Amino acid sequence: MTDALPPRRTTPTGWSLRWDEARAETAYKDGWWRKETCADLLTKVATETPERVLVAQDDMALTARGLHEKAGRLSGALLARFQPGSVISMMLPNWHEAAIIYHAVTLAGMVINPILPSLRDHELKFILSDVKARIVFIPAQFRGHDYGAMLARVCAQLETPPEVIALRGSGDELGALLAETHFTPLPVIDPDDVKMVMYTSGTTGKPKGVIHTHNSLGALIRQLGAHWLIAAGDSFLVPSPISHIGGSIYAFEMPLMLATRVQLMEQWDADTGAALIDTHRITHMAGATPFLRGLLDAAKARGTRLPSLKLFICGGASVPPALICEARGAFDHAIVSRVYGSTEVPVTTVGTIAANDITHAAESDGTPGIAGVRLTDNDEICARGPQMLLGYINPNDEAGAFDPEGYYRTGDQGAWVDRQYLVVTGRIKDIIIRNGENIAPKEIEDLLVAHPDISEAALVGIPDPRTGERAVAVLVTREGAAPDVPALAAFLSGHGVAKFKYPEAVVIRDTLPKNDAGKVLKNALRDQLRVRD
Repeated sequence: MTDALPPRRTTPTGWSLRWDEARAETAYKDGWWRKETCADLLTKVATETPERVLVAQDDMALTARGLHEKAGRLSGALLARFQPGSVISMMLPNWHEAAIIYHAVTLAGMVINPILPSLRDHELKFILSDVKARIVFIPAQFRGHDYGAMLARVCAQLETPPEVIALRGSGDELGALLAETHFTPLPVIDPDDVKMVMYTSGTTGKPKGVIHTHNSLGALIRQLGAHWLIAAGDSFLVPSPISHIGGSIYAFEMPLMLATRVQLMEQWDADTGAALIDTHRITHMAGATPFLRGLLDAAKARGTRLPSLKLFICGGASVPPALICEARGAFDHAIVSRVYGSTEVPVTTVGTIAANDITHAAESDGTPGIAGVRLTDNDEICARGPQMLLGYINPNDEAGAFDPEGYYRTGDQGAWVDRQYLVVTGRIKDIIIRNGENIAPKEIEDLLVAHPDISEAALVGIPDPRTGERAVAVLVTREGAAPDVPALAAFLSGHGVAKFKYPEAVVIRDTLPKNDAGKVLKNALRDQLRVRD
């Protein structure tokens, strides 16, 4: 049973949101939602502590004054072109320029749409069209990929292509925007208006645009301030992509709301990460299992116990309890804990932060923070709270995603331990999570069955100690054919699919196990593959 007719609210800029007036009143009463946005805070911080460093990367540092000045200039250029409520896309690595763009969009009362730089033509075309992006900021080149050429291909296929601004190329296109002079007054921003649309892989293979408001993100940050041992002056190392919900909030929201400092890493390297933590006295880091494993090994190799680190939050894919225990013993002061959440309900559980409770920190995903969590009869995890999404950009995507009381149906299964600690036991959904990246199997399966040598395809994830999960393509092929991993990679590359979605292994079968309705039994496949390993 689902809420087929949820209440809606139209925001001042014309966005349609799921809305529950009673829960909104409670969020304001409890202080999780407030009549203040990061636009207000950026002006305040720039006035009160202008020389405080908010964002650093390599030998570059953005002070509050510098960020406010540059974001203000860029917001003027955006308002000269588009109306408040317009969507501005940003497909950037962890570069400091992203902070300028993010806050400029906020000041202009527009909507930021972070896009993973690892995506390619196939995904990018869908997102830019679906979100109706007015402008997209890209790197001219990154990791050997020509983004300008990709955007030219994609934009040629769009009815209303966005303006494209390339960074760190031969021409200073961002600098040209910053040099423009405009006197357009900044809009008054409603904290219940849309601030961000972030796409997440759907189980149908079609990405879904998750809507967050200024207040839903604000509630998330306030929750972290209450539960993650964060004090003014603390610093976060952010190697996680700023186009994920985690990297985004640590890099952009937290320095203003919790008076922290951010050290960005363009690309994760464990040895460099350990050195940065010691050099800059980093206090906090969050990341998927491979980040923690790599940091632990690098710290041991360097002979450091990372004494400045107060907290490491681990989530994303499968987190081995033994890894949490090992890390707690290897770092001088750091609490290491598991958490659980999604783009829809970020940080659903806040982990177990008690220094003397290693058992629950390692063997559970912690207690709910400001989210209400309950399990259905089939143990599906459902959650709602002031930090949750306000719907999807396409309301049709909401069908089946919520229960009648507005709880988000996560598709994950769980169990309670000692009545208050949640353990995620499996997934009803078939999403594969590898290195913290979500892979929607159906998207890849639909492409693979178009391969001339493949008649049926199933993509399943099996546990991997290094990446969390490994994507295995189980194929029924045409007579005599045996496509291997490189062949599938070449085929998917030709369709513009992001590299992280490529299968890592191929298994050829005569048939796929199915139920009476003809649905592939992926649990049976996963069990068979685990035995085979």
